[in-house]
Amino acid sequence: MKRFFKKKIIIPVVTLSFLFIGVSFKNDFFEIAKQIEIFTGVFKTVNQNYVDETNAGELMDIAIKNMLKELDPYTVFFNEQDVLKFKINNTGEYTGIGAMVQRKDGKVYLKEIYKGFPADKAGLKAGDEITQIGDVSLKEYKEDASQLLKGAKNTQVTIQYIRQGKQQNATIILNEVEIKAVPYYALLKDKTGYIVLSKFNEKASAETKAALLDLKQQGATKIILDLRGNPGGLLHEAVNICNLFVAKNELIVTTKSKNTKYNLEYRTKNEPNDLEIPLVVIVDGKSASASEIVAGAIQDLDRGVVLGSRSFGKGLVQRPLDLSYGTQVKVTISRYYTPSGRCIQALDYSKKDENGKAIKKTQNEFNAFKTKAGRTVYDGGGVLPDVEIASSKLANSTDILLKNDAIFNFATQLYYKNPTIEGVPTVSDADFLAFKSYLKQEKITLDTETHKALKIVLENAKKEKIEGQIAAEYKQLAIALEKSQEAELDKNKEQIKKQLQEELIIRHQYREGLYLFYTKNNPEIEQAINLLNNSDQYASILKK
Repeated sequence: MKRFFKKKIIIPVVTLSFLFIGVSFKNDFFEIAKQIEIFTGVFKTVNQNYVDETNAGELMDIAIKNMLKELDPYTVFFNEQDVLKFKINNTGEYTGIGAMVQRKDGKVYLKEIYKGFPADKAGLKAGDEITQIGDVSLKEYKEDASQLLKGAKNTQVTIQYIRQGKQQNATIILNEVEIKAVPYYALLKDKTGYIVLSKFNEKASAETKAALLDLKQQGATKIILDLRGNPGGLLHEAVNICNLFVAKNELIVTTKSKNTKYNLEYRTKNEPNDLEIPLVVIVDGKSASASEIVAGAIQDLDRGVVLGSRSFGKGLVQRPLDLSYGTQVKVTISRYYTPSGRCIQALDYSKKDENGKAIKKTQNEFNAFKTKAGRTVYDGGGVLPDVEIASSKLANSTDILLKNDAIFNFATQLYYKNPTIEGVPTVSDADFLAFKSYLKQEKITLDTETHKALKIVLENAKKEKIEGQIAAEYKQLAIALEKSQEAELDKNKEQIKKQLQEELIIRHQYREGLYLFYTKNNPEIEQAINLLNNSDQYASILKK
């Protein structure tokens, strides 16, 4: 059924979405009208004649969302529940349990528990699998389960969950939850102020400003702004944060679109808080969108030094556009450009390879631009730091292990081996060996192209009933791949151990504990402090 609607209705629904935007409609009136008519006919005919009962709303939701997947990952349809979630994410405030909820492989897990909020008070832990909320069993529940954990303040919610194979119950009293944009800041050694900015919601610039003023009051004469892992958010908040360090009326970002009303310049509007304080901005491969606007602008204006590893490379701007019945479509309306004129978008979604994946620019396709002081910077693939730190870049294998939750799940096992440790959790070489055994036991691979190809070969051999004839050769290849995977894991042993340790720190000491750990044990922060203490080196980086 889903496949039918994906194939047959995608193109007509595309036109339906853009009917109300008006730009393409004027140019292709007949074609758009034709496709709308075809879509209406298909939708009506299927609903009237299909052998089983159909859910019109569900089919439409599937059709629209699959259609938008053909454009880019950021152009998405929001039903009423999605709109509410989007608003909550931008404000950082809601009434709920205070936990990150994740659905994976049809199961609902608690990904992270926030300190002091209802889930924490009820004794819930990261890794708990929620099986029932109130009277609703999640086994066949297709909607967003996290919405069942939100409601009026002081509402009691009963849940059933599985922890380490055992069914348990808990009663949670909902309360107001505020997720701070600046979850941590502190005065470090050598009068260095350290600010973690984790998201760009409506309070991002206000919280960053408050942290900056407090740190200066404490005696800070240098600032580190940590944007690692920050996925972005509100564009105007990125501009306002730059404005803390950059003069009034300075160009921060330009947006360009085929629709001229979205061709805009965003300049700073206020007097800055400090134009002179030495500044280091730390980024990594998960610093995206608004994070890259800040890092790119600070770099282009030579206002500070960017340190770490190349950022994600999302140079696209989205805007939620209201539709009927409380729904929205969040549309990629433009690309953004840093003050020097570069777009840091890494993937070209208008061009796809033979597998349907967006094409990534190669380094020889990057274009050179000049900062305000005449330094050379490049477009095409995120913000390249002025000071690169090799250890801050995740290896592909480590990234895969994070994305498939192998590190998260094994960390859960490690946590319950010693749930009451004192001090900073550590990960031993023995733990790493146990992790490799866990991967073998769970048949978790690094999903290289070779792994994928070998799986396809076996599947096709089974279909053609020749798997017996190739069994010996297949086994040899599988053994070789297993050895290759083990070598790759060993090569990145310290990085994997570090990720496991950080996950354990969050379990034992919450996210705040991880930031405290960073201030004493993080090479990027240490190098940033050393750079800020060397005024000659700092100045030389910012010169032509």
